[in-house]
Amino acid sequence: MERTLILIKPDAIQRGLIGKITERFEAKGLKLIGCKMMSLNDTFLKEHYSHIADRSFFGGIASFMSSSPVIAMCWEGLDVVETVRRLCGITKAREAEAGSIRGDFAMSIQCNVVHASDSSENAKKEVKRFFKPEDIFEYDKAEYMHVYSEDERMN
Repeated sequence: MERTLILIKPDAIQRGLIGKITERFEAKGLKLIGCKMMSLNDTFLKEHYSHIADRSFFGGIASFMSSSPVIAMCWEGLDVVETVRRLCGITKAREAEAGSIRGDFAMSIQCNVVHASDSSENAKKEVKRFFKPEDIFEYDKAEYMHVYSEDERMN
């Protein structure tokens, strides 16, 4: 199974959108295997955004991403990177398709409520950056196994 990273960004945290965003991934049938709230410091942000750390706008991104905690999530599923990218919508939120997370909840490029890994290769790096092996959980989803009540087990 493929894995990917989602960050629920400060604007979504501050607006109380955690449940609405998470529900989209759950409704699609993806499996949440890691989740934690954390603050991002400058060193961490420079590593995560190394591809743009030397650009003039990086300071604004770093300031925004450290303005409140984020929620880091690791999701698992078939073709999860591409599936999550479609669910999130394009980065330029004002142009994101209605029905996508960004299309429904965001208005700008920077304050676009979520970060999603953009490739399988980057997903592997990002998951490793945000999660230690012991922070990732293996389990069967209830829809794939029969769960018995206490009364059913006794009979």
